[in-house]
Amino acid sequence: MGSWVVGMEINLPNVRAEVEAVFAEYEAALVNNDVETLNRLFLDSPHTVRYGIAENLYGYAEIAAFRAACPPIPIERTLEDTHITTYGQDLATVWTLFRRSSLPSKIGRQSQVWNRTPQGWRVVAAHVSMIPDDIR
Repeated sequence: MGSWVVGMEINLPNVRAEVEAVFAEYEAALVNNDVETLNRLFLDSPHTVRYGIAENLYGYAEIAAFRAACPPIPIERTLEDTHITTYGQDLATVWTLFRRSSLPSKIGRQSQVWNRTPQGWRVVAAHVSMIPDDIR
């Protein structure tokens, strides 16, 4: 059962299950370089933002152009310490750490804000960064 914060129910089980499923879809698309699915899961809006490892992207058009320019290779990584929190029926955050075997001394951090739209859940803001593993 969810809890209440400022008149909003947190982690409603059905909403959390929806976000867990769409996040799993996003992760599968990411590691398999499924650009079509990655683009579909970001809100097509000039207000969508994605800060990446080496890029700051403002608006869906910049995000889609970045994805189109990425080399078509699968991304190997493992997730850990993933936290999903839903706020009411239509908003959620996802925070996770990730590791890549090609960067053994680094740990990645990923955060996303998801919003329910008439087309389904969409990422409206995202951040990806890597830091030395010993800074945890």
